[in-house]
Amino acid sequence: MLFHSSIRKELSRSFGATLVVLITIVMTMMLIRTLGLAAKGSVNPSEVFLVMTYTVLGYMPTILSLSLFVAIVGTLSRMYRDSEMVIWFASGRGLADFAPPLFRFAWPILLLVAVFALVGWPWANSQTQGMREQYQRRSDIERVAPGEFRESAGRLRVFFIDKDSPDSATANNVFISSIERNRQIVTSAQSGRIESIGDTRYLMLSNGQRLERPLVPGEVKISEFKTYGAKAGSDIDATGNAAPVRARTTLALLREPSASNRGELAWRLGMVLAAINFVLLALGVSSANPRVGRSGNLLLALCAFVLYYNLLNLGQNWVGMGRYSAGGFMLALHGGAFVLALLWLAKRHFNWHWRSIVARPRSPARTPT
Repeated sequence: MLFHSSIRKELSRSFGATLVVLITIVMTMMLIRTLGLAAKGSVNPSEVFLVMTYTVLGYMPTILSLSLFVAIVGTLSRMYRDSEMVIWFASGRGLADFAPPLFRFAWPILLLVAVFALVGWPWANSQTQGMREQYQRRSDIERVAPGEFRESAGRLRVFFIDKDSPDSATANNVFISSIERNRQIVTSAQSGRIESIGDTRYLMLSNGQRLERPLVPGEVKISEFKTYGAKAGSDIDATGNAAPVRARTTLALLREPSASNRGELAWRLGMVLAAINFVLLALGVSSANPRVGRSGNLLLALCAFVLYYNLLNLGQNWVGMGRYSAGGFMLALHGGAFVLALLWLAKRHFNWHWRSIVARPRSPARTPT
C-alpha cells in the first residue's frame, strides 16, 4: 500500500542516519571516559576499545529509543512542512491512521530494545566489571612501571623497580615505602619475585634491608634480611559473588526480589514500555509551526524524552530504596504516559480545542411575534 510503504521508507532512512550519529557521539564520549579510567588505573590500557564497546552495547536501549523517537518526529514534521500531511488528511486519512504503519516499522526496533535491556545490558556490565576486577587483582609488581614510582592498589605503598626486569613476576633493585601500624617502613632489596601461597600472592625479596620508623619521633629500627616476604596485591577471587545489581541477569533479579533488584528490574522493563510510549508521543507532538521554526517541535520532543528518561532513572532509585513498589511506580509513570499520549493524539486527530470543550452552547434567541 502506498500510504504504508512511503512512510516506512522515509522512516528507515531517517532512523538509520539518526542511529549512526548517536552511536558516533556516544562512542566518542565513552572513549574519553574510558581513557580517563585507564589513566587512573581502573582499566587496562590495552582493553580500552573493548571496554568502550561493551559500554556502548549497554546503552543501546537508550540509543535505539531516542533514534526511533527522533526519526518519527523528524519525518512527520517534514511532511507537515511540505504539506504532505494535508494531502493525506484530504484523502480521508486521520492522524491516528499513522499509528499502524509506525508500529509496523517500529516493532523490530522495539524487539531489539527489549533484548538489549533484558539481556544485553547485564551481559555488557558483567563483562566490563569482570575486566576491571581482573585488572584490579593483578599483583603490585604488575602495576609498577619500570623506572617510575607507583602506588599500590590500596595507595598505602610506593613501589620502584629497576628498568632491567626479566618479566612481570620478577624485578631487580626493588624499593618499597609503606605505612603499617603507625610506622613508616622502607624496604630495599636486590631482587624480588611473586609467589602464590594458598589464595594469596606474596612478593619474596632477596638480599636487602628494612628500615622501620614510627610516624611520631621515636626509635628507628634497621634490619638486614636474606629472604623476606610481603603481601602483594589482592587475594585471588576476593570479590566472591558480590556482583553489582546492573551486572546481574534478569532471571537472577526475579529469583531474588530485594529492593535494589526490583528497582533494576523496573528500569529494564521500563525501557521497553518507554520505547512503546515514545512512538505514540512522537506521533502526538510532531507538527510544524512556521513561526517557531524547523527545530521548535524537535526541541520540545527532546525535552519530553529527557524528562521521561530522568523520571525512569529517578523511579529506579525510589524503588531501590523501598519508597515505592515496582508495580505502582511502573503503572503511574508508564501508564500515565500512555494515557497522556492517547489523549494528546485524540486531541490532534479529532481537532479538539479547549475553548470548544469548556464553552457551553447558547440557546437560540426568541424572535418577537
